[in-house]
Amino acid sequence: MFEEFKKFALKGNVLDLAVGIIIGASFGKIVSSLVADILMPPIGLLLGKVDFSNLFINLSSKNYKTLTDAKSAGAATINYGIFLNNIIDFLIVAFAIFLIVKQINRFKAKEETAPATTKECPFCFSSIPLQATRCPNCTSQL
Repeated sequence: MFEEFKKFALKGNVLDLAVGIIIGASFGKIVSSLVADILMPPIGLLLGKVDFSNLFINLSSKNYKTLTDAKSAGAATINYGIFLNNIIDFLIVAFAIFLIVKQINRFKAKEETAPATTKECPFCFSSIPLQATRCPNCTSQL
């Protein structure tokens, strides 16, 4: 059983998958930082100095100025600003993956089609060998 697992784990596909997961997790962190630290501050500034990560709906009876204050008090909140950041994260990651897959498919060697070994009889439309000079089905001269 250990040998089977070893063969499975050392196959190229499993190792490729592991590398992809590790790179994907790192890429996700980079995109999250891009959205939270680079994209959202200017967008928030354009929309009237809005900090998206601090947008929330307070479900408790007390008022809180920031999401951090509400969380530290244990108040129930709906954090729609963080949700918006996560949506933008997802869209950027999905678009980047789309571009990567598109490029990989473009560079992939196209599968060569096998050369034809048969042709169609122009009289009876049956399939016959390329070298045939007479159709075996309708006996027409080709």
